[in-house]
Amino acid sequence: MKSTDSAYYQNVPRPIGAMSKAYASASVVPMHRHVRGQLIYAVSGVMEVISSDYLWLVPPQRAVWMPPGVEHRMRARGDVSLRTLYIHPDVFPEDFSSFPRTVQVSGLLRELILCAADIPVDYDVDGRDGRLMALLLEEIQWSPEQPLRLPSPRDQRLTRICEAILANPGDDHGLEGWGKIVGASSRTLARLFQAELGVSFRCWRQQARILAALPRLAAGEPVTAIAADLGYETPGAFASMFRRLTGAKPSQYFPH
Repeated sequence: MKSTDSAYYQNVPRPIGAMSKAYASASVVPMHRHVRGQLIYAVSGVMEVISSDYLWLVPPQRAVWMPPGVEHRMRARGDVSLRTLYIHPDVFPEDFSSFPRTVQVSGLLRELILCAADIPVDYDVDGRDGRLMALLLEEIQWSPEQPLRLPSPRDQRLTRICEAILANPGDDHGLEGWGKIVGASSRTLARLFQAELGVSFRCWRQQARILAALPRLAAGEPVTAIAADLGYETPGAFASMFRRLTGAKPSQYFPH
């Protein structure tokens, strides 16, 4: 049986070391970093990944690339079956490997990740296992980047607002209402959202709501209940926004 200790894979004598590990709901992996780059993929369930700059939720259709040396922490949203690839820093070109990103997981990439987890760490580079690993590296680089992530603020006023929305995504306060709570004008807050997060308040909240929907969809909750809780007037309005941000209908994203 292969190790479930991530430290073991940092110095394996091959370009890729693949680890399988299960996490119970609400399990937390504290802030840490790796010598190798890390592709984080949840075969089932949803894993939350947080760095100093962004928050990602990783459902089975997506994976997160975390470059070497970037601090991050993780939390399981429900029971999660995770596959993690630890990839040598010299494998990918710098323009790909230097920045965290979300990549789309095709059917082929998913199967390659699952195969990699069963391949010995000292696989034959020139044999079948080596060819599978080489194809896996190609597929990761060719996978389209997905913009489904939330930028994290540094301003304390924005932090209060964003943390409150993450705790209650259905909150319908506008910037004027939030301004009264945090002691800033709506104009100041609008400027800070654009300056620090690169998006408007409305756009950030929409992304937060869609991300909040993912673990609930994964658990099989009805779309009507999720839409109502997240502040959408109709399930259709929620489905339209979900499709705009993810490229799929809610019913297609987590088929049950």
